[in-house]
Amino acid sequence: MKVAVFSCKPYDKRTLDEASETASDIELVYFESRLSLETVSLAKGYDAISCFVNDDLSRPVIEQLANYGIKAIAMRCAGYNNVDLYCAKGLSIPVFHVPDYSPTSVAEHAVALIMALNRKTHRAYHRVKEGNFALEGLMGFNLEGKTVGCIGTGRIGEAFCRIMNGFGCKVLCYDLFENERLLALGAEYVDLETLYAESDIISLHCPLNASTHHLINKTSIHKMKDGVMIINTSRGALVNAQEAIDGLYSGKIGYLGLDVYEQEGKIFFEDMSSHIIYDSVFQLLLTFPNVVVTGHQGYFTDIALRHIADTTLANLEQLSKDPATFKRELTAKNQY
Repeated sequence: MKVAVFSCKPYDKRTLDEASETASDIELVYFESRLSLETVSLAKGYDAISCFVNDDLSRPVIEQLANYGIKAIAMRCAGYNNVDLYCAKGLSIPVFHVPDYSPTSVAEHAVALIMALNRKTHRAYHRVKEGNFALEGLMGFNLEGKTVGCIGTGRIGEAFCRIMNGFGCKVLCYDLFENERLLALGAEYVDLETLYAESDIISLHCPLNASTHHLINKTSIHKMKDGVMIINTSRGALVNAQEAIDGLYSGKIGYLGLDVYEQEGKIFFEDMSSHIIYDSVFQLLLTFPNVVVTGHQGYFTDIALRHIADTTLANLEQLSKDPATFKRELTAKNQY
């Protein structure tokens, strides 16, 4: 089986090469280009493709893939909001993802953003490099005793709640389904209105869909505590960036930590240091001293990359050896 790997960086190639050493039936060909209507022709002559978070898998692209005889789409991530699943299903192209690559990787990065914003380590770092050791303006707060709201309590949300419980925080949760392990830990499930009103810190760990698109907006921000900290390591479109900026200006939002951004597709994962970024909203966000933005690196740990590569290769290898059995037995755990 020949597989075209899109959005492939050097670190992806290294881990996929290692994982494919035992998969003799799989031939991986790497493309740094993102998949789009402009680049979909690169998939000609391949049996399957592998994609990442910012690849375009809309209906027109998937229809072209079907015309090229693509038998499967292997996402190297947990999210699949960029995939037209209905189109893929209608064309009998299985789509699978990596549901459990390392929940603690993203959860720990969310905590890193909290700590950086709270203790202002991003500002202190630059001060010290310039010989400025003054502490004025660097005041933080104790996490112990604070109320932390977690929206979404799947694998990543659960890992995040466990960490915050360890800090001595009161943990409030919102999800369509309660996590029994978190209840046993002492976490409390509440409605969104209560979570907004009582949380000092709100962290997003939910999928992006029609009901969560722009979950953080002027209406929900208005319901929050003054000076609330908001953390997003899930999907950029969970937060309406312009309305978050309005919240920063008013002081309603006291801290904002983003590892994802709604319009990140054209800039994240690339070296843009010598380019003009034509996004005034994003550029404005970077000017706030109480905003920390990272480039979608929450997942980026050694363990997570290995798990992503191993899971992707395992599914492709099964499809290569026995396509019929693969399509029958692939469960909802990693196929849509």
